[in-house]
Amino acid sequence: MNTEPSAIRVLYIEDEPHNRSLFEATFQKEFSVITAPSAAKGLEILKEDTIHVLITDQRMPEMTGIEFLSSIVETFPDPVRILLTGYTELSSVVEAVNQGHIFYFATKPWDADNLKTIILKAYEHYQKQHEDKEVIEKLTKINEGLEFHLRQKLIS
Repeated sequence: MNTEPSAIRVLYIEDEPHNRSLFEATFQKEFSVITAPSAAKGLEILKEDTIHVLITDQRMPEMTGIEFLSSIVETFPDPVRILLTGYTELSSVVEAVNQGHIFYFATKPWDADNLKTIILKAYEHYQKQHEDKEVIEKLTKINEGLEFHLRQKLIS
């Protein structure tokens, strides 16, 4: 599942228009960038599109990034999560990791090269999770087949 970086689908949720524009301008040549002005719009995009890497701002008007990430864990477990914030209170970091299942906690202002590296590592993590799921599915099918054959042998 090796994919060109431009095929990596990144959703960036940020309420500040300038920050969204800056992110898009910085990364649109390297990744398939989708931006959303709110958690609600981000949720709509997740429902319609395959997203590999999800980056959200922590401080947004309707809900925090942690609240958003926590709310989608069950429904959208696949996107690798990155929380981006200008605030680095330790309690926020702990909450983000424990509740939002984040891959990386990054601070603003972000450095383009560093954030690009984080996105690429997040996508590698996404690929590994996807490969692991496929292996588990194959092993489950093999196990079911073996159980069926064992039951057939016991019956005869």
